[in-house]
Amino acid sequence: MMGRKLENFGPKRASAASESLHRFRSARLSQVLLVDDNPVQLQIRETILRNAGFAVAIAISAEGALVLLRTAGHHFGLVITDHIMPGASGADFVRRLRASGDHIPVIVLSGLPDAEMEYEGLNVAFRLKPLPPSELIELVREWMKGQNAA
Repeated sequence: MMGRKLENFGPKRASAASESLHRFRSARLSQVLLVDDNPVQLQIRETILRNAGFAVAIAISAEGALVLLRTAGHHFGLVITDHIMPGASGADFVRRLRASGDHIPVIVLSGLPDAEMEYEGLNVAFRLKPLPPSELIELVREWMKGQNAA
C-alpha cells in the first residue's frame, strides 16, 4: 500500500514541479529592462509594456543598467536601450554587456539610421524611432517567445 501511495504521489509531484518551473520561467522571461536617459520616453515605454502585461524595470543610464544586470540579471528576459545617452552610448553599453559574457536579448531604439552600424556583430535588434506602441509590443513578444523556446 505504501508503494502505491508513493507511485501515485510521484507523478503528481513531478507534474506540480514542472508547472512551477514553467510559471517561474515565464514570469522571469516577461521582465523587461528599459534603458533611456529621457524620463518621458521611459515613462511612455514603461506604460505601454506594463499595459501589455510585461513587468518592467528602468535605468536612466548605461551604468545603472549594468549594475541592475549584475545584481538581478536573472530577473530580466530582455533589454530595450536608447542609442544616444550621456556617458556611455547604447553601443558602448551593449559592448560592455557582451564583453561580460551576458547574451541577454537587446533591442536598440534610435532616431539615427546610421547608428545601426555601431551594433554590427553585437546580436541586437535595431529599430528606428518613433516606434508605434503596437510594433514595440509585438517586437517584445517575438523576442520573449524566442526566449521561452530556448
